[in-house]
Amino acid sequence: MKGPSRGSGSLAERVVGELAADIRAGALRPGQQLPTEAEAASRFRVSRTVVREALQRLQAAGLVETRHGVGTFVSASRREAGLRADAAEIATVIDLLAVLELRIAIESEAAAIAARRRTQAHVETLRSALARFAADLAAGRETVDADFAFHAGIAAATDNRYFETVLASLGGKAIPRAGLKNPEMGPAARLEYLARVNREHEDILEAIVRGDADGARAAMRNHIGNGRERLKLRQQLSDNQKTPRRKP
Repeated sequence: MKGPSRGSGSLAERVVGELAADIRAGALRPGQQLPTEAEAASRFRVSRTVVREALQRLQAAGLVETRHGVGTFVSASRREAGLRADAAEIATVIDLLAVLELRIAIESEAAAIAARRRTQAHVETLRSALARFAADLAAGRETVDADFAFHAGIAAATDNRYFETVLASLGGKAIPRAGLKNPEMGPAARLEYLARVNREHEDILEAIVRGDADGARAAMRNHIGNGRERLKLRQQLSDNQKTPRRKP
């Protein structure tokens, strides 16, 4: 069976796939600077806007890091190792991607409504969930329960029981890492990743506290979207492992 054609999927996804493959193959080494937006646009024959979107996806997935005013570099921690899914996980990843798509639609609006309706009690519940997440992370404990408690707290702050019902029905699938095997990620990289997740939680909470519905919606969309991009790249890297690259 032939692998996906070079032009399949969106332009940004094609650029992500090519750059991720170069990183995995060692053509782009940890710490090495990536081509500039103009150079990448010329290489892939796409616009600089497409290149910028692809780099944002790679950054969300932990493969690269951007140094403002300098450029974009391959992450020294090589966190892409934690993105590889084996064949047994592919169906799970596809299912979780569908769940995240649903969550973006539902929870982004839930965050906006929560910003308008939250009470001080709701805010304290959310702060408690974030504090628990940070404490569990510092102690080396699993953070899934605290993560879910934060999202459930936002659903409760909408004062609409249907948001709570939908989130509760998802169960463990609401937190993608709970449904997958432990990624092949070093302790330092995992700590960095989870700390970033909780910083995204803090951005959502800050918008809710100040009553900024648009800001809360955008922060939630960014948060869940980052998780989706990470899973998409995990699936893509797995597909690349099964389909040898053609020699020029």
